[in-house]
Amino acid sequence: MKGTKSIMALLLWLGLSLLVSVHSSDVKNCHHGCRCEVESFGLFDSFSLTRVYCRGLGPGTTMPIPIPLDTAHLDLSSNAMGPLTDTMLAGPGYTTLVSLDLSNNLLTKVTSNVLSKLRYLETLDLSHNNLQSLSPRCFSGLPLAEVDLSHNSFQEFDMDVFATKVNGEPVSVDLSHNKLVSVSTTSRGRELHIQSLNLSANRLLSVPRLAGLPLRYLNLDDNPITQINDGAFALLKDLSYLSISGLHELQKIEPYSFKGLQSLQVLDLSNNPELKTLSPAVFSGLDALQELILSGSGVASLPNNILTHLPSIKSITLGQNINCWRTQKQEQFHRQLGQVQRSDVLNCNTEGIAL
Repeated sequence: MKGTKSIMALLLWLGLSLLVSVHSSDVKNCHHGCRCEVESFGLFDSFSLTRVYCRGLGPGTTMPIPIPLDTAHLDLSSNAMGPLTDTMLAGPGYTTLVSLDLSNNLLTKVTSNVLSKLRYLETLDLSHNNLQSLSPRCFSGLPLAEVDLSHNSFQEFDMDVFATKVNGEPVSVDLSHNKLVSVSTTSRGRELHIQSLNLSANRLLSVPRLAGLPLRYLNLDDNPITQINDGAFALLKDLSYLSISGLHELQKIEPYSFKGLQSLQVLDLSNNPELKTLSPAVFSGLDALQELILSGSGVASLPNNILTHLPSIKSITLGQNINCWRTQKQEQFHRQLGQVQRSDVLNCNTEGIAL
């Protein structure tokens, strides 16, 4: 019996070894310094794609690196590529790319044609480079869905660079950890399908004018903004999540600053220590707001009629771990109506909070 188990274990080990050898065997056209992985899908593994990892190949590597014809994901990060030329991302295998990682490459420029052959590219990582500007048509014809431009050296950025992407699908853009003092959009009649925008950790002194963008997520954390003015978020009617956290110099939010945010569900104003008070009119127009986060801010109390201004609110956090929830308070039986009256109130986990 023991011998039978040993033989079965040996056969199982041999079978697994054979399976691994099939999936990790040398892939045709895989560069000797890269790792190529084949993933199979569908019934009887009828469909496959290849992921190629070519990180840190070292100086002297000639571009373009040869890759398999069915490559979908290519990681070229940390290769000190410097300026990208039009031929560096050309050749067999590149035209099928869906995802491309060019982070940590000392890139200073992206020209109009360097990405032009990548007609299926959806995810592009250009983070941790030295980019200061982009060619206006560098994304022309690309079906981009996610672009990471974080940790670069942009001081000004025109969102119209995404106007030439194709297919009208929404795109998420990360511009965090740059040196931005200005973000603009003119669109000139062209629709920009930017759905998520991260502008955190920049040098913005005011809320940028992004009117008309179909944003659903906007992050302005960690910027030196001192005041938010009336109508700062005008026409961002699709926005559902807004984060304005960690603004250590923010002292005032003017009345009607959030007017027009008719779809906003979450507003994060946490960790703004210089923000001491909020007038009732600040919340004007936030009819869909469900969550208000003020933890770590200087705001210790809110107007006692806050529910009138925030008819959909479900939870509010204040100060240090003070949580408030919307509940229904049952009142006395109403004779004329013949029923028990109920009213909405906010209950907090700490007594003495003015709401």
